[in-house]
Amino acid sequence: MELRQVEHFLAVTDHLSFTRAAETVGLSQSALSSSIRSLERELGGELFSRSTRRVALTVAGEALLPVARQLVNQARRAKEAVVAVSELTGGRLAVGTVQTLSSVDLPALLAGFRRAHPGVQITLVEAPTARLLDQVRAGDLHLAYLARDATPLPPDVLVVEERVEELVLITAPGHRLATAGRVVLADLHAEPFVDFQAGMGLQTVVRELCAREGLARVISCRVSQMDQLLALVGHGLGVAIVPEPVALRGGLPIARLGDPAPTRTIALVTRPPVNPAARAFLAELARTR
Repeated sequence: MELRQVEHFLAVTDHLSFTRAAETVGLSQSALSSSIRSLERELGGELFSRSTRRVALTVAGEALLPVARQLVNQARRAKEAVVAVSELTGGRLAVGTVQTLSSVDLPALLAGFRRAHPGVQITLVEAPTARLLDQVRAGDLHLAYLARDATPLPPDVLVVEERVEELVLITAPGHRLATAGRVVLADLHAEPFVDFQAGMGLQTVVRELCAREGLARVISCRVSQMDQLLALVGHGLGVAIVPEPVALRGGLPIARLGDPAPTRTIALVTRPPVNPAARAFLAELARTR
């Protein structure tokens, strides 16, 4: 079994179309089909069920899929290790982040890294914390900024640094709490909230905070983008609890929440061994502190 055959299998899996997969890998459809048939003969079973209308993985194909992804990731890491010998004249850096990251100027960091290492391909992924963590563990991301909650990180994930952000309440202008300056969560029982969709990093932290304080929130809207949340709060559809840097960026009235103030933790994580491009990025990060 050759690595290129595994890559061809993954291309068909990703697109569920031999035509689109062939375009992706730069082969004719007949050549791609021949490669897949050769792989099936070698493995002793059909990997795809084919019809004139659709392509789908067989049970054997489903079994091969995680192993195939692991093989391709291992091959990628081997290539990156070789690239390190030539002082990062090539290679890849994949960084993930939650969308509410504000304590780090990630675009500026990546721009500085690109100036120092113009040959490295940079990929930036924005996703919920759980998905980013899975991608770090799978080797698809080299580094990721996560919103930590009470859940322990897996033992194969290394925390590089942590940053603590104060959580504050934001309201619409003219809201009864817009000039309060400081409130306690008990004052918010009757307030509708704008919140993130369940499972996103900030939503999990805020949910745990309210549970500890015995606040049963009424959620008026759930959103998936911070700009949407800020706009809905600004139009009076509810209040929200967000990191202070995000609140300052939104320009809405801010009230502090208790003493001591509640916080959330942003963690930069990786999965050893750290690839050369990621090590260079971490060095760039250290110089900016």
